[in-house]
Amino acid sequence: MNPQSDPTSRSATTPPATGWITTPVTADLLRGALDLEHTAHGVLPHRLPARARAQCADGQLAMAEAQPSGVRLVFRSRATTVELDALRTKNSYEGAPPRPDGRYDLFVDGRLTGQAGVTGGNVLMVDLTTGTAETRPGPPGTARFTGLPDRVKDIEIWLPHNEITELIALRTDAPVAPLPEDSRKKWLHHGSSISHGSDAASPSSTWPALAATLGGVELTNLGLGGGGLLDPFTARALRDTPADLISIKIGINLVNADLMRLRAFGPAVHGFLDTVREGHPTTPLLLVSPILCPIHEDTPGPTAPDFSNLSAGKLQFKAAGDPAERAMGKLTLNVIRDELARIVKQRAADDPNLHILDGRDLYGEADFAELPLPDQLHPDAATHRRIGERFAALTFGAEGPFATGQAWGVSPPA
Repeated sequence: MNPQSDPTSRSATTPPATGWITTPVTADLLRGALDLEHTAHGVLPHRLPARARAQCADGQLAMAEAQPSGVRLVFRSRATTVELDALRTKNSYEGAPPRPDGRYDLFVDGRLTGQAGVTGGNVLMVDLTTGTAETRPGPPGTARFTGLPDRVKDIEIWLPHNEITELIALRTDAPVAPLPEDSRKKWLHHGSSISHGSDAASPSSTWPALAATLGGVELTNLGLGGGGLLDPFTARALRDTPADLISIKIGINLVNADLMRLRAFGPAVHGFLDTVREGHPTTPLLLVSPILCPIHEDTPGPTAPDFSNLSAGKLQFKAAGDPAERAMGKLTLNVIRDELARIVKQRAADDPNLHILDGRDLYGEADFAELPLPDQLHPDAATHRRIGERFAALTFGAEGPFATGQAWGVSPPA
C-alpha cells in the first residue's frame, strides 16, 4: 500500500500547492447505493429506497440499511491527494469496550492501495439490557490519502460497512470525472448481518465483497444486519434493482427474532421469490441457506445477549428457545434448510434458473472446529475470507450457477 493515509480529523485543511478542487458527491459518483438522501451535513447513501424505509419504523433496520456495506465512491482523476470529509455514526454498547473504528478502503485501478478512518462523529450508545439507545453527537472527520500515482486512474473508496456515513465533501488536487458504466455483470445480494459484514476487517473484505472480487462482478450488497426477514419491501427493492445475478441468503435472522412459525415461513419464501421474479423472470437466482451456527441448529430463537463475559470485553449470544418447541412449528436452522430445499425443488420444475446452496458448504462443522464464531453468531475476519473464497468457487466457478464464462480467481485484497 504505497499511498499514505491519515485518519486525523480537523476543521481546516492545508491545500496542496496546486489548490484543492471540491466535487459535490452525487449519485453518479456512487455505486452500491439505491438512494441518496440530502442531509444538513451533506448526503447519506441508503441501501433501501425511500419507499421501503417509509414502510418500516424499526430502528435496527434503519441503522443497518444506512450503514453503507458495499457502497463505494468511484471516479477517474489524476489526483495524487484525496480527502473525504464525513460524519460517522458509530455503535457502542453499554458495559462493553468500544467497537473497532470503520475503515475506508482505497483502490487504484482495481488494487487496494490505502486505508484510512475518520475520528469524531456521533455515537449510538445501545443498552442491551433495556433495549434503549441514545445518540451522542460529535464532529465530522476527514479520511485522507496521499501519494497516489500521478496519472489518470480509476479510484474507488469503499465506505465503512459498519458505520452510518454522511458524506460532506470530496477534495482532490486534480479534477474528478464519473467513471463510465461498469461492463462487469451486476450481482445483487441480500442477507443478514453476516452478509452485511459484521466483524469483517474492512469494507472490501466482507465475504460478499471478496466473492465479488474473485468472481469479477460488480456488487450491490443488501445484506442488512438483523434485517433478513423476508420483508415485502425488501423483495420489491430486489425486484426493481437492475441485476444480472441475484442471491438471497435467508434463515438466521428469522430464528434470531423468533419472527414466524413454519406455517408462515414457506408461503413467505414463495411470496418473496414471486416478487423478485416479477422484475427478474429469468435471471439466475440463488437461494442460500444458513451457515452453521451451533446454538441454533436445533434450538429455536429468540437469540439473547449473553453477558457472562462482558466484563472481559466479550459480548456473546445464546439461544433462548426450547428444542421441544419445534413441535409447535418454531424455526431452527435445520428446519429452515429442509424447507428451503423443498421449496426450491418444487419451484425449479418451472424455474430452471433457480438454484440452492447449502450454507454449510460455506461454513460447516469442520470450519467451526477450526474457526469458531467468537460471539456464537458472527464470523470473524478470517472466516469472512473463507466464506467469500468458497462462495466464489462454488458459484462463479465454471460449474456454478453464476458462471460468467470468463476467467475468474483474481486475488482478493490482503
